[in-house]
Amino acid sequence: MTGRAAGAPPADVVPQVVPGSNAVVAFLRLVAIEHSVFALPFALVAALTAMRDEHGRVHWRDLVLIVIAMVAARTFAMAANRVIDRELDARNPRTATRELVTGAVAVRTAWAGAALSLVAFVAVAALLSPLCAALAPVAVLPLVGYPYTKRFTWLCHAVLGLAQAVAPVGAWLAVTGRWSWDAVVLGLAVGTWIAGFDLIYACQDIDSDRREGVCSVPARFGVPVALRASTWSHVVSIVLFAAFGRVAGLGAGWAVGVAATACALAYEHHVVRPDDLSKVGRAFFTVNGYIAAGLLVSALVDLGPAL
Repeated sequence: MTGRAAGAPPADVVPQVVPGSNAVVAFLRLVAIEHSVFALPFALVAALTAMRDEHGRVHWRDLVLIVIAMVAARTFAMAANRVIDRELDARNPRTATRELVTGAVAVRTAWAGAALSLVAFVAVAALLSPLCAALAPVAVLPLVGYPYTKRFTWLCHAVLGLAQAVAPVGAWLAVTGRWSWDAVVLGLAVGTWIAGFDLIYACQDIDSDRREGVCSVPARFGVPVALRASTWSHVVSIVLFAAFGRVAGLGAGWAVGVAATACALAYEHHVVRPDDLSKVGRAFFTVNGYIAAGLLVSALVDLGPAL
């Protein structure tokens, strides 16, 4: 977890601007652009499954627009989150080197990047369909609301999951223009997966969160409870991933992917213990990236012959 108060950096934090540094590269580091891999593959799974059912072939224009919309929405969310949280980030040893704290990225640059990303998301939504344009604010609200929920409720992890669950549903709507419970099942699978990981990740900041009053399950109930909640969240996500394969008519490829995902999640929970959080961090981002990419490949194995 990170802080979420807005305002100028504390006086004791001295910006360390690197002369001649590339502002674009620094901004991309700020929003961790490579972590777009988490939710994006599931938007593609939803879109391709909907295209199979609706058209029997890939609509490349829509697929490209969905990718742009996903990356733009996530970039907006991350940039806004970093700005909102920058004061408490500065007082948390784990996050004190983030770009807004050190001055590698100016606050106005982060806001500008967030604004441009939001404009791009809304514009692409309008290109996809009038319905997507009308529903764009619904997708944006949990994205920007998440950092604020950390101010008052330990259910913030569920809000983050909701923000990620929107992606497959939105992609399905973009292709068909219709509501789909199949997409909802996939969205809930993604949401519980991300929320479960966020519960683990927040354990790293328990001392800082308690000191600063940041709400999280670890800060409120302790690390053992958070890890158990994460385990059950991931059990639910595996069940939902398997259920999506069944209702969407996917086959052995998806089943293998879900089984591999279950093994990967079991590994994550095996190596993280209440008395040893050293394995949480970038290695977990890597594992979860492989999970997302692996499930996309698994879906393509089953969907490929029909597209």
